[in-house]
Amino acid sequence: MAKLFQQTRFLTSAFELSQLPPDHGIEVAFAGRSNAGKSTAINCLTRQHKLCKTSKTPGRTQLINFFALDDERKLVDLPGYGFAKVSKKIRSHWNQVLSTFLLQRNALRGLVIVVDIRRGISNLDQALIDMVGSSLALHILLTKSDKLPRSAIKGAIEQAQDRLGGDHHSVSSLSALSLAGLDQLEHKCGQWLDLM
Repeated sequence: MAKLFQQTRFLTSAFELSQLPPDHGIEVAFAGRSNAGKSTAINCLTRQHKLCKTSKTPGRTQLINFFALDDERKLVDLPGYGFAKVSKKIRSHWNQVLSTFLLQRNALRGLVIVVDIRRGISNLDQALIDMVGSSLALHILLTKSDKLPRSAIKGAIEQAQDRLGGDHHSVSSLSALSLAGLDQLEHKCGQWLDLM
């Protein structure tokens, strides 16, 4: 399974819904606040440091970026949300495109919501969780876990699980430095992508 993730390559980017690739196969999308570590998480998963462009500047990912594992399976890097310096017009465009993509995309099998473990689930994250509801399987990925001691990581995971309520969504943590938690992310994405 890890080998297939390592073969992932950039496919295409989309700004408008009309630019999305055909709606078939299986897709797993990554969403989250600007600078939560979405692109880094995809790079960890694929074991490719430069597959997704990462930046310390919030709001760098401004397109929906598709990455192909093979002809049938794709990872999708969505624009970060909650970035204040984006104009209202662009923000409302993203909101419309993202909500349509998340609620109507047939190929989309699961959504990884990337959350900085030090901040926890924000109101914007919760709004996304509520919008998707039970229409899509969710996994909360608490990134930057190397910034906290092990006991605090456990507490953050439990807190996120309590906030989600119910068992149909899952939570795990990830350190991009030590790769602790990568196996859980790989397992969850592998399930959704029918690799298990």
